[in-house]
Amino acid sequence: MSKLETSQDPHNDLSDQIERAASPSEGEVIDTEVKTSDAVFGNITDGGPNYRNVGWLGTAALMMKTQIGLGVLSIPSVFDTVGLIPGVILLLFVGTITTWSAYMIGVFKLRHRQVYGIDDAGGLIFGRIGREVFGVAFTLILTFASAAAMIGISVAFNALSTHGACTAVFVAVAAVFGFTFASIQTLGKISALAWIGVTSIVIAVFTVTIAVGVQGKPSSASQDYEGPWRSNYELFKNPSFSDALGAITTLIFAYAGTPTFFSIASEMRDPKHYTKALMMCQSVITLAYIVVGVVVYYFCGSYVASPALGSAGPLIKKVAYGIALPGLLVTDLLLIHLAAKSIFVRVLRNSKHLASNTPKHWAVWLGSTFAITAVGYVIASAIPIFGQLIALVGALLGPILCFHPPGFMWMYDNWKRSDGRKQARWYSGVASSVFVVVTGTFLMIAGTYSAIYTIVNTPGSSKVWSCADNSNST
Repeated sequence: MSKLETSQDPHNDLSDQIERAASPSEGEVIDTEVKTSDAVFGNITDGGPNYRNVGWLGTAALMMKTQIGLGVLSIPSVFDTVGLIPGVILLLFVGTITTWSAYMIGVFKLRHRQVYGIDDAGGLIFGRIGREVFGVAFTLILTFASAAAMIGISVAFNALSTHGACTAVFVAVAAVFGFTFASIQTLGKISALAWIGVTSIVIAVFTVTIAVGVQGKPSSASQDYEGPWRSNYELFKNPSFSDALGAITTLIFAYAGTPTFFSIASEMRDPKHYTKALMMCQSVITLAYIVVGVVVYYFCGSYVASPALGSAGPLIKKVAYGIALPGLLVTDLLLIHLAAKSIFVRVLRNSKHLASNTPKHWAVWLGSTFAITAVGYVIASAIPIFGQLIALVGALLGPILCFHPPGFMWMYDNWKRSDGRKQARWYSGVASSVFVVVTGTFLMIAGTYSAIYTIVNTPGSSKVWSCADNSNST
C-alpha cells in the first residue's frame, strides 16, 4: 500500500481525517459473521481466526489490563520516595504525556491502516533501522515484563500457601499457565479475561487501601510503635537525584502498556472508537493510581510495603493476593500474547497462513508464544539481580517506546505543508512533539544512569532458580 493511499491531506481538519480514516473501505464490512478484508491480516474468512473482533469496551479492558498490574502496586512507594504532593504531580505529568502519546497512536493507526505494531510505525518513519530498533525494544520490554509477572504470581502463591512449595516451582507454574492461555489466537477472545483481570486487581488494591485506613496502623510498624499510631507521611521529601529518577521510571512503568495499543487497535471491529476506549482506560487507571497512592501512603508513611498488597498485615495480604491472583495471571498471558503476536504477524505478513488455520500458521504461532514464555521464564528464574535488571530495561526502553514514537509520528504526518501555511494548531503540535521527545530522551539517559548506579551499589539478593520465599518482604 502506497503512502498516497494511506496518508491524509494535512490541510483537512483532524476530526474529519479520523472520521474518513476510520470508515471501512469500499466493499469492507466490519462484522464478526462475514468475511473481512484488512490491511494487516488480509482476507479474514469464516474458516480462520477473526482478528477484527474487539469492541470498544473490550479494547478499554485490554488497555487497562496492560496498564493496571504490577505498576499500581508500586505507586505508594513512589510517594514515599518523593513526598505526597510531588508524587501526585509526577503521576499526573506522566499520565498526561502517555495519554497524548496513546492518542497519537490511534491517529497514526487510522491514517496508516497497514501499520500493525510500533515496529511498523518505526519502519514507516525511519526505514528498516527504525523497524528493527522499535521491534526489538518492544519484544524485549514485554518479555521482561512477562518475567516480572511470573515473579508476581510466585509471590502470590507463596503468600497464599505460606510458602507451600519451592518458589522456582511457582514460577514454572506461572510460565505454563501463561503459555497455555497466551496461545489463544485473538484478542477478541482474551478481552473477557481482561475484564476479570482488571476487576480483580482493582478490588485487591482497594481492599488493601480500605484495610490500612480501618486499621490505622501498618503491620510493619507494630514492632516500633506500641502506642497510638501516627503516620509519618510527608507532603514533600528531599530524595537524591538517583532516587527521584527511580520514582519517575516506576511511574513510567505503571503506564508502560502504551506501546501495545497499536496491536490492540489493529484488532478492533471499529477503530474510530479507539479514542473513547483510550479515555476510559486512562481516566480509570489514573484515578485508581491516585486514590491508592494517596490513601495507602497517608496511612502507612514510610512503612508502606512494595508491592503495596502487604501493607495491611499477613491476613489482608493473603486476602488481597487471593483476589489479585486472576489479575496477575491475566497480565502474564496478555504480555506473552502481545509479544508473540508481533513476531507472528511479522513472520507471516502477506501470506495466506496469517489468517488461516494451516499447519504453518499454528507452528509459527505456538512457536512464538513458547519462545517468549521460555525466555521470560529463564529471565525470571536465572538472573540474581532480576529486580535491578528490569528497572534498567524499563528505564532504557520505556521512554523509547512510550515517548519517542508518538512525537515522531506527529511530525511525520504534519511537518510538511504544501502551501507553507503555519497555523496555531501546527505550532502547538510541533511544540508538543518536541517536548515529548526531549522529555523522553532525558528520562532515558538519566533513568538508565540511575538504574546502573543502583545495580553497581546493590548486591543481588536472589539466587538462580531459588526456592526461597519471596513474599516475606511484602
